[in-house]
Amino acid sequence: MLKLSEMQEKEVINVLSGERLGYIYDFEIDLDKGTVTGIILPSDNKVVSFFSKSTDIFIEWNKIIKIGTDIILVNLKDQ
Repeated sequence: MLKLSEMQEKEVINVLSGERLGYIYDFEIDLDKGTVTGIILPSDNKVVSFFSKSTDIFIEWNKIIKIGTDIILVNLKDQ
């Protein structure tokens, strides 16, 4: 069994581009079904303004290909 806290220690990588996307900082959970529907990573944008919206990266759970010991591989065509 894998704990959500353990997943936050793994780096997320897009297999199509080889891009390192970062580390998970939050999860989206369907409370009615009791399932994780996606993972959320912080955006690459380091400049945050009072008037700007957060541009976090949301990855649907079905886009995860493999969860390894150190990394999580995802398949993102539009990233």
